[in-house]
Parts: sequence; C-alpha cells; structure tokens
Amino acid sequence: MGESDNCEIYCELMWQTRKVLFTYDLESASFTHLNPAFPSLWKRTVESIIANPAMILETLHPDDKEYLMKEYDELLGGIIKHDIEFRVLLPGSSVAWMLLNAKLARDRQGRQMVAGIVEDITVEKENFANLQKFASKKNSILEILSHDLSGPITNIQGLSNLLSDVTKGYGNKEVDEVIRMISESSGKSIRLIRDFVHQEFLSASNTGVVKRRVNLVEKVREVMEQYREGEALVKKKFEFSYSTDKLYMYIDHNKFQQVINNLISNAIKFTHDNGKIRVDISEKEASVLITVQDNGIGIPRRFHENLFDRFSPARREGLKGEPSTGLGMSIIKTIVEWHNGKIWFESEEEVETTFHIELPKE
Repeated sequence: MGESDNCEIYCELMWQTRKVLFTYDLESASFTHLNPAFPSLWKRTVESIIANPAMILETLHPDDKEYLMKEYDELLGGIIKHDIEFRVLLPGSSVAWMLLNAKLARDRQGRQMVAGIVEDITVEKENFANLQKFASKKNSILEILSHDLSGPITNIQGLSNLLSDVTKGYGNKEVDEVIRMISESSGKSIRLIRDFVHQEFLSASNTGVVKRRVNLVEKVREVMEQYREGEALVKKKFEFSYSTDKLYMYIDHNKFQQVINNLISNAIKFTHDNGKIRVDISEKEASVLITVQDNGIGIPRRFHENLFDRFSPARREGLKGEPSTGLGMSIIKTIVEWHNGKIWFESEEEVETTFHIELPKE
C-alpha cells in the first residue's frame, strides 16, 4: 500500500468521523484545520470559526471558562491534556457536553500549534447524571426507611421484653416461647435492616476512586432533597445552606455523597424526634468547608479520641436501638483523606455535635 493510498484512507476517516479534529496555530492565533464534523457538534460553520477564532470562546459555558483557561495554560506549558470535559452553548440556548484531548505539536515548518480531538458526550453525561441521581436517591431513601422501620420494630422488641416480665409468673411455656420468638425476630430484623444499609455503604466505598469536576453544592443538594422529603418519617428537620450555589471541585461524588449520607444517618440516630440536622458548605480562600450539625445527645468525651478508629469502641446503639459496627467513621475518614482532606468534630453532650470536613481546592 503506497503513501497516496494511506492518505486517501486517512482523508476518508477524517471525513466520516463524528469527532472534531483540529489544529490551531499559536503564532497566528488561527485554526489551520477543522474537519467536517465541526458543524454537527457546534452548530456553526467551519468558515465562520476560521474567519473569527475568538467565536469559540463565546460558545463556552460561563461556568467552565475559567477552568478551561487554566487547562489551556497548562497545555501551553507542555502538559498533554486528557479527557477534559466542558460545556458549550449552542444556538437556541441548548447546552452540549464536550470531551477534549489535546497536546502541543509542531508542523513541518516548525511552527508550534495545538492539535486535538473533541467529541460530543452529551448523551453519555445525561445518562450518567441520571444514574448518579437515582443512586443518591436510593441511598438516602434506604437511610430514611431504615430509621423509619427500626423505630417500630425496636418498640415491638421492647414491648415483648416487657410482656415477658409480666407473664413469667404464669408458668405457660407456650406463651413464653411465643414472646421469646417475637423478641428475637424483632432484634434480627433490626440488624438485617442496618446490615443491608451498611453493606451498601461498604460496597460504594470499596470501589476505585474516580474524581470528576462536579458542582459540589448540586451533589449535596441532591442528598438533602431526599432527606427533606422524608422529614415526616424520621421526625427530624433538615436544613441546607451554602455560601455560593456554584462550587466546582474534583471529587468522587459517589463516595462523597455516601460520606454525607453516613454523617446524616448518624445524626438521625442520636437526635431526638423533632430535632434539627443542618448541612452547610462554605467556600474559603484555599479550601471548602462542609459541616454536618445536629442538636442531639452529643458524643461522650470518653469516645472522642477513638471515634475514627476501625471497629472503634465508641460504637453505640442509636436512640431507637439502631446498631453500629464501628466501621462507618473509619471509612468516612478514609474517603475524606483520599480527597486530600481532613475531618474533625466538636461535640457537647445533650447540646450538639458538628462534623467538619475541609477539602483543598485543586
């Protein structure tokens, strides 16, 4: 196969691909090549962009411009860019997600240029976002239902124990056996419910860390919306506040939502009915601070030092008999540290408990 044949095959592939292939001359600040896929992705003609390259900047989503400028500066510094996700504004006010891979290169004349590939990932992003939203909803609902179910079953167990004390003097073995079965079944049901929820948490935390640029406020809001809908079931008031509604971070939001879920779950367990649980996100100069606060029974001083230990001796039953394995806080700390963050808490018995998570901006 000769060079002309190779060129013909390459040109055919360039024409048929749905990905935008481009080269951008840094000296002249102009596009030297845009393949025919460009109009279908950007809904603009190749000629219009070649005539006015700055038009590309005008199509970028406002929330992504600063992020892309930072990535572009790093690209000019010689760092190859892989899988950069960003949004563009299309005519008619619709938004498309794009995936960029780019690097510095030189043409045959030695001129420096940027060469890259852009593809439309809108469908994939929307499908993934829906899956994540339902996963978050599932985890929150599991927590709400587990607390809602544990309460009545714990009451059944308590009443059966009380009934057992009353009927001991009857000398009726059949009655004693039935009461014993009710008590054991209730206790087993409570453990099964919490074990199931805990296993969901363990499964999510044991997968590999996949960090993506996401709006942290939006992801935590998804969790809080479910708890607000379940206020009547768990008999708690949930509040959510933030210093800005757009706060983009590189995190594994699946794992981080599980962290928030688990902290809220603990707050529910140790807060009396009609209590308040509040989550706040505040942007600092070099970091982001997330707090989860409740006005529950607090954490006894003797447990403070070992709370984050694996199988911590600080594990204790919730106010409605919810069991604890002592693993949750250890896993939360591990996930926070995977994000180069730190977690700590302040607690005063019968007043309040506040967990603080600080994540560095990257």
